[in-house]
Amino acid sequence: MPTAITNDIKIIVETAYQNPRAASPSADHMFAYRITIENKSEHTIKLLRRHWHIIDSLSDKTEVEGDGVIGQQPILEPGESHQYVSGCSLQSDIGKMFGTYTMERQMDGKLFDVKIPEFKLIAPFRLN
Repeated sequence: MPTAITNDIKIIVETAYQNPRAASPSADHMFAYRITIENKSEHTIKLLRRHWHIIDSLSDKTEVEGDGVIGQQPILEPGESHQYVSGCSLQSDIGKMFGTYTMERQMDGKLFDVKIPEFKLIAPFRLN
């Protein structure tokens, strides 16, 4: 599992291929990903924004930015974690994603970025 630690915030990524072509041969390739954010710092933090780089082997690189994750801006006390599941649609069966979360330290409002490690999006049949 891809993992990164930045400023004592640990990000773990798990991926799964969703196989939409079973329902429709013209469908894009769908991938789900589960992100776990662990606050290993001594401070309470709030996730404010996300910035994704999405690379599809058949198309240009895409960037996605926005507030929070899946409509939430979780606040994590020291030792707490937050997990969410989201997804990505690619034209091809191979791609990758990486990015950053902008966090706010609650005690003083200091903003800092946390690295989301690069993770591969590969349909299982490509691995055989």
